[in-house]
Amino acid sequence: MPENEVDVDVEFADLFTATERDSPLILHAPHGGRTIPERFRASFVVSADELEAEKDRMTDHFTGELVASITGASSVVNHLSRLVVDVERFPDETEEMNQVGMGVLYTHGSQRQEIRRPSALERGELLAFFDTYSRRFTELVDETLARHGRAVILDVHSYPQHPLPYELHSESRRPQLCIGFEPFHAPDALLDAVRSAFADLEQGDNGPFAGSYVPLKHYRKDARVQSVMLEVRRDVYMDEESGSISDGRQLFVRLREHLQRLVDAVGCQILDTQSRPRLL
Repeated sequence: MPENEVDVDVEFADLFTATERDSPLILHAPHGGRTIPERFRASFVVSADELEAEKDRMTDHFTGELVASITGASSVVNHLSRLVVDVERFPDETEEMNQVGMGVLYTHGSQRQEIRRPSALERGELLAFFDTYSRRFTELVDETLARHGRAVILDVHSYPQHPLPYELHSESRRPQLCIGFEPFHAPDALLDAVRSAFADLEQGDNGPFAGSYVPLKHYRKDARVQSVMLEVRRDVYMDEESGSISDGRQLFVRLREHLQRLVDAVGCQILDTQSRPRLL
């Protein structure tokens, strides 16, 4: 390998964690990371302080910790900041966030301000990161389908109590739990399980954020891959101003209990379905 090239697979292994368990469920925390590799910092045109402030605004705080604490499910936790690569964006013109400079590779930030001018070389490396992440997630889904006949993705996010200028649907109400989904990948039984597990939170569907992560290989093609996005409003479990988990972690612990309840309930649903005799 030439000296100036990077083995993306080797380096990227340190930037996300994939834990495989014998479960049809996959928990996903794509936006909880804050890591910006040093060699990519030069392309950011904002000060170090503003970059940290942007990470504070855009990071889904503690979602990686939340997902890692749950038992009975596989998990994928991304440690790379979404300001470097957003692994959940569509990599083509269908991505609506391209219109505000926040597609796969952000050039603009939460205030719609310019934050970065990536070079052509950086773009190549960063898109390779995106491809590696997508491939490994797809492989996990394929393995889960082969073992269980179904893969259920719980896509865990958080969002601020008050809208940020970059948001395209900021006029929507901001419930404590926004449930994002597409009907093709979200049967009623799964949605009912989500609503029941988080029954004490105010809920809303597909607003202010909509949809949920599904690998492109399966997107709108394979209904065995089910997916629901859980967008938890940050004041439910943390102090947004200080960036800390509030109330001695009690609110965070309660949120974890809700998510564990959901994982357990969906797992039982699937086991019950698999155990029913088939009609000949």
